[in-house]
Amino acid sequence: MNIRKSAIGNWQSEMIMSRGLNRYAILVACATFFLIIAGALVTSHDAGLATSDWPRSNGQFFPKMVGNLFWEHGHRMVATTVGILTIGLLIFILAKESRSWVRKLGVFALLAVIAQGLLGGLTVKLMLPLAISTAHATLAQLFFCTTVSLAIFTSRSWMNATPIAEEKGSLPLRYLCTAALVTIFLQLIIGATLRHSATWDKQLPTELILAHVGGAFAVTLALGSTGITVLRRHKGISFLTRPATVALTLLVVQLILGLSAYLVRAASPNDPQPLNPMVGVTVAHVACGALVFVTTIVLTLRVYKVMPASDSAIDLSARPLES
Repeated sequence: MNIRKSAIGNWQSEMIMSRGLNRYAILVACATFFLIIAGALVTSHDAGLATSDWPRSNGQFFPKMVGNLFWEHGHRMVATTVGILTIGLLIFILAKESRSWVRKLGVFALLAVIAQGLLGGLTVKLMLPLAISTAHATLAQLFFCTTVSLAIFTSRSWMNATPIAEEKGSLPLRYLCTAALVTIFLQLIIGATLRHSATWDKQLPTELILAHVGGAFAVTLALGSTGITVLRRHKGISFLTRPATVALTLLVVQLILGLSAYLVRAASPNDPQPLNPMVGVTVAHVACGALVFVTTIVLTLRVYKVMPASDSAIDLSARPLES
């Protein structure tokens, strides 16, 4: 009896530690999402060159937060906080997580946030070159993807998920999810390029606008068909239908925000400065795009979890602390 109680106690202790890691990973993911919003605010306010100094601002680590310096230096402070949180996340993972691939993903997260910080510095030092600014925005989305993935892999729902049979003779859901994810990522790159191609007082390049519109149609087709397929094939399985429903809802919101962002951005060259309607809508468009991306990642990872391609596929194990 004592042995049984001890075993139950050890299992409960493992679950508590796993729950703590999961909650911390969620915290880092939420902080990263806030960082993406902060970065979008810098771009929409055209505050990227509020100071040409880096990592300090005007020679100070804590300058007066006035004018566009509020947005630029505020963004740096949020980025520093996320970097510190990511270091803590890696330490937490190395201390509590036994799955080697999760530990490696934690290391990748730290390397990604370091690279993101360096790219941020280069954008300032090189006076906002388009290629580096786009890379900076794209890596932010990939880092967000990584932190959300870590939150998923350490969650109880992931650990307790059981295999689901795929419909025979149908197009594998894994392929549909992967295609939707790649399409969204490419659209994010086009969107980042478009946002950084011209300041608020200049018109956006027509060719990039058309490319972004075309990408929106492609994302609607890819994600729409994927979400509808999930809801049709696996009705009642909330592990899959919930992220699919959220993704489809966010897609509709994103399309509305995209049209609104185009309208307010097209009128901004006639304004004396970036006005709140343009800033608010464009930032919301960026934020919603990030949510569409990570929600599709959640769906894709869950599909890969419960619908393995073969017995030889990577073991996305259910227990993080196996001895």
